Amino acid sequence: MTSGIPALDTASLAADIARRVGVRADQQAPLARLTTMRVGGPADLLVTVRNGFALRGLVRFARSRDLPLLILGRGSNVVVSDRGVRGLVVQVKAEQSRIEGDRYIASAGVPMARAATETQKAGLAGLEFGLAIPGTVGGAIWANAGAHGSDIASVLESADLLDADGVERRLAVTDLGFAYRDSRLKHPADASNREFVVGGTFHLMPAEPAVIRARLDEIRTWRQEHQPLGLPSAGSVFRNPPDGPSAGQRIEAAGLKGFRIGGASVSEKHSNFIIADKTASAADVRRLADHVRATIAAIDGTELLYEIEFVGDWSDWPWPTSEQGGIEERG
Repeated sequence: MTSGIPALDTASLAADIARRVGVRADQQAPLARLTTMRVGGPADLLVTVRNGFALRGLVRFARSRDLPLLILGRGSNVVVSDRGVRGLVVQVKAEQSRIEGDRYIASAGVPMARAATETQKAGLAGLEFGLAIPGTVGGAIWANAGAHGSDIASVLESADLLDADGVERRLAVTDLGFAYRDSRLKHPADASNREFVVGGTFHLMPAEPAVIRARLDEIRTWRQEHQPLGLPSAGSVFRNPPDGPSAGQRIEAAGLKGFRIGGASVSEKHSNFIIADKTASAADVRRLADHVRATIAAIDGTELLYEIEFVGDWSDWPWPTSEQGGIEERG
């Protein structure tokens, strides 16, 4: 992998993680299978954690070794570089949850779709939109995810965060700097002192379970009719501009439905989705996304902002075309 980071002694680091944190670290671990786009290279080191104790230990370990650290949930809004991810990747699968009165308390690894169904069964309304969010509670808080007229900011009471020193604290929703698909967690003042979401408390409203279930059915039907479910994608590629047509409407009006680069193509079902076939590379996906952005900017001057995150080693991007091997064509 090309990178300005010196090569790591992964065997030694894996042994230290096992000894000090008590979890297994896999070396040169494939990441494509851990993302919904299904592209990308390996992690130098990959650890899966199922509780906050192990996560705290790994955050502290990474800080003590000045080791690059990436926290991954279900990998639903990320595109991992073909060159992989340097340092340590931690997949969070802490999925503890409970209901206390009208509050739903969930660990970072709880899938948002499960949060929607659990709260429905408990007769609590407000998280129905979570059915349309393919990621986890942690990622949803980090990005202020939203759909169907609602978002995390509208139902979150507080978030439990972990800083780079492994110290945990609870912040009220008003302290998280939420904006459209954004939060202060995306913009740390010091990149070496980022905060990681370990859980959240949601304040919901009592309602009849049957009424909530009907809303979930509506959302489920809408998704089946309008989104390319079952195909590799990272969800909505771009944020909607603050004014005028949505990102998807602009992309469709530009005639880009079905446009393809290599194994990546703009979805015929929803223009703000890029789907990947079995031949796709991460470079295909990014070249296509960049092409869509440039096309829209040339047409009406609108600069579409990415909602997805490109993670891993994207140094000296754009790479020479030969690295991704695709050609532009119509699907």
